[in-house]
Amino acid sequence: MTDNLQDVISPKLATAIANPLFPMVDSLLRSGRHISTEQLDNHAFLMDFQNELDGFYRRYNVELIRAPEGFFYLRPKATTLIARSVLSELEMLVGKVLCYLYLSPERLAQQGIFSTQEVYDELLNLADGDKLLKAVNQRSSGSDLDKQKLAEKVRAAIGRLRRLGMIHTVGEQNSGKFTISESVFRFGAEVRSGDDPLEAQARLIRDGEAATPQSLQLEKQALANTEHNVEEIDEESAVEIEAEFDDVGEQE
Repeated sequence: MTDNLQDVISPKLATAIANPLFPMVDSLLRSGRHISTEQLDNHAFLMDFQNELDGFYRRYNVELIRAPEGFFYLRPKATTLIARSVLSELEMLVGKVLCYLYLSPERLAQQGIFSTQEVYDELLNLADGDKLLKAVNQRSSGSDLDKQKLAEKVRAAIGRLRRLGMIHTVGEQNSGKFTISESVFRFGAEVRSGDDPLEAQARLIRDGEAATPQSLQLEKQALANTEHNVEEIDEESAVEIEAEFDDVGEQE
């Protein structure tokens, strides 16, 4: 390694990039995936080279975050050079329900396995059913067809969250059964506040707290303005976790 190269890349970062795991882990992170402790090799790789890889990604205006629960993900800044998109309100609400189920006693009773139907039923139980149906169809009358469309939207949302590493399929691909990863805590900012975590998450769902296009645009503008004045932003701010969930690299 030449002196000039050492000025650009540290020996430990060079070792990380040369590691056979790097191409796969890098691709997963850029696609918006969350890498949790269940992915033993990938997670151990990130633990070993966290500081070096964080510096690497910051050159793209993206941060490598390790959440308090242990999972890793990329969080882009407003000036990111890596493509980004944002989850819809319903997808975020489904994520909050998954977080609620992760915290629930049923998770242990069912050996951690849930179904798409259980997510749908819990969503209707916790959230305002009329508002949910209106989100699918403004003229919703609560008909069986409207409920069917909502169920399809929920299935699609679960599929999106599966691609982000939030859940893992159990059995056949179309079985509808899955386990929930700790990475769903991206949707549970308030459960770290010291209150009863299950009740805090249920309150978030009942209140329908989720991002809107307007709130995301305002947050993006505020972030851009703030970055002119400060170098660092609070990595675990409630705004980032509750109002802006960035899905890095997946354009849909």
